[in-house]
Amino acid sequence: MNNALIESTLSKILKQLGLPFSDIAISAEEDLTRIDITSDDPSRIIGWHGETLNAIQHLVKAIVRTQEKLERSPFIILDVDGYRRAQEEKVCRIAEQKADFVRRTGNRVALAPMSPYFRRIVHMYVANNHNLQDLTTESAGEGDYRQVVLKLIDEKSTGTKSDEGELSPVLEKEEDGLDNLDV
Repeated sequence: MNNALIESTLSKILKQLGLPFSDIAISAEEDLTRIDITSDDPSRIIGWHGETLNAIQHLVKAIVRTQEKLERSPFIILDVDGYRRAQEEKVCRIAEQKADFVRRTGNRVALAPMSPYFRRIVHMYVANNHNLQDLTTESAGEGDYRQVVLKLIDEKSTGTKSDEGELSPVLEKEEDGLDNLDV
């Protein structure tokens, strides 16, 4: 990944939008590139519920893909003032809380709908956390209502718990598979 291109592209975008920043730090983590922006006014870069940050991230990915002539957009994550990391930690904590419920009741449970990135975070967290090895995850639903479903691993093999009730936000088993509810 061309870090100089990423930094110059992001810097130009932030300057054009009049968004204040003092530093851009780029680091490689496994299969992604994380960019941490330092700003005295991070809320302007984050925007309402992270929409501005997501839009800037999308622009950076598209420009880098075009400039580098890549087949696919690179996996780039923008963060400012630890906002994205806090969100990642929050979805992992929620997954742990729901895991306790799944263990106590034996019922599967669906987390609230979330973006593909945060669904991936939950899937990876459950798969790589040795305290959650008795659970498995799957995504269900469509579009903006796609959710992560947590369930016991033995449910997958025996099918004993799949027809029991669930908690909100939930998915119900139908003839054609799992379908999402509007939460």
